[in-house]
Amino acid sequence: EVQLQASGGGLVQAGGSLTLSCAASGFTFDDYAIGWFRQAPGKEREGVSCIKISDGSTYYADSVKGRFTISSDNAENTVYLQMNSLKPEDTAVYYCAAVPIGSYFRYSSVDYWGQGTQVTVSS
Repeated sequence: EVQLQASGGGLVQAGGSLTLSCAASGFTFDDYAIGWFRQAPGKEREGVSCIKISDGSTYYADSVKGRFTISSDNAENTVYLQMNSLKPEDTAVYYCAAVPIGSYFRYSSVDYWGQGTQVTVSS
């Protein structure tokens, strides 16, 4: 059974930090890029960041570059998203996702979704 178990969301003040975790199981970790999408109320789901497990290459949306850092623990099949200098506009439900290597990191390319975790940044 494929599972992407997300955790780590919460409420934080602007300027604060949170770390999201995504524990994956049931598929071949190395065949995918694992990352995070987010969806704010009334907005489309957007790709935030991902990491290609096989070589560690990363992608960041322009809106989070320099503030968010994605990493992986391949022994534990877990991906982490360290979010620093959080802004109110980062408030959203964050979804862990797995995209096959060679595909663009976008909604239509996702093979597996985890459950969402709420991140709320107060001003």
